[in-house]
Amino acid sequence: MNEIVRKIGLISAVIAFLLCLWAGLWILRAVGLDTGDDALSTGIGLYFIGKAFFVGPLLLITSLSIDRR
Repeated sequence: MNEIVRKIGLISAVIAFLLCLWAGLWILRAVGLDTGDDALSTGIGLYFIGKAFFVGPLLLITSLSIDRR
């Protein structure tokens, strides 16, 4: 059972990283790195990129810490 949970965690880590990174890049591509009217959208795009580099590795470390029995 632990091996199944471990595989699901690894797959979830990769998917979370890729989706958050894609969303952030998509938002930044749509609005650019503007500091004018779209400053909030630029901040949201940068937030999603930062979230990708936090949530993905966190899920990876957590799923790798599940002990094998």
